[in-house]
Amino acid sequence: MNRILGSVLVVLCSVSGWSQVVTDTIETEKGTMLIYSNRTWAYVEDAEFDGVLNHRLQSEIMEDSTLNFVQTWDHDVCYTSQLHNDLSKLKDTLWLCVQDSVNGGFVMPFDGRVTSRYGWRKGRYHNGTDIDLNTGDTVRAAWSGKVRYAKYNKSGFGNLVIIRHANGLETFYAHLSKHLAVPNMDVKAGDPIGLGGNTGHSYGSHLHFEVRFYDAPMDPEHIIDFKNKEVRDDNLMVHSKLFRPGAKAAARTNSNVASSNSGSRKYYRIRSGDTLSKIAVRNRTSVSRICQLNGIRPTTVLQIGRNLRIR
Repeated sequence: MNRILGSVLVVLCSVSGWSQVVTDTIETEKGTMLIYSNRTWAYVEDAEFDGVLNHRLQSEIMEDSTLNFVQTWDHDVCYTSQLHNDLSKLKDTLWLCVQDSVNGGFVMPFDGRVTSRYGWRKGRYHNGTDIDLNTGDTVRAAWSGKVRYAKYNKSGFGNLVIIRHANGLETFYAHLSKHLAVPNMDVKAGDPIGLGGNTGHSYGSHLHFEVRFYDAPMDPEHIIDFKNKEVRDDNLMVHSKLFRPGAKAAARTNSNVASSNSGSRKYYRIRSGDTLSKIAVRNRTSVSRICQLNGIRPTTVLQIGRNLRIR
């Protein structure tokens, strides 16, 4: 790395909703790095990042003005909406592609025994799945994404890493003994992001793993088969009841075309031999419209069994 010559810069820069002083800049192979007065850093392009990794999903959320969902890019708070997002307001079913050929697959955060599940526990709600491990065991990113938060959390999580994923989810990795990731860091599924531990409100070394959608926790077992160490389905239908105690994920349909709850959106399940042009003709739409609705390209390889939004 080559440090920029000249006097130390003193620039007021707003990152993640708060102001810091940039004390220096460094030119690296990846771009210009900003060095802040609190000894943190970010690349210039990361400083301007708005937190949106799934533009198709974000546009669908923003279409409904009654939701008022908030999801910023903040390195200092666990919940960027301050838990104000009310998922019971969802009137429609939103489709998430949990894994695909573009954004990659899934990797178990740690290959251990499940010791506690999502749900009521000792008079209060347990928002994740606990996995047994030893202090120092390597914890890995479940999906590819970008690290939003990596610090000690005083609310009980202890050393915590939060990753935002292109599939629309955020995952929490709590009680770590050490961070191996920093905010704004791009990670691939399976990359080491921390070492297992017993920090925070924890009694014995374990990984507390959460899956959240716009700050709201959901049962990780709706998505992940922890016994077989794989996702249950590449597609996840998100609706209001998914976030209520004891609720189950939307049932899969045997039909190739599925309507959402309100009837305003329709999805097509890809079959063998399908192409975007064939699907467009069959459903009286266009390839460009399908690509726009699903955030894909005309050259995207279609996966059999995946749902495409067609309206």
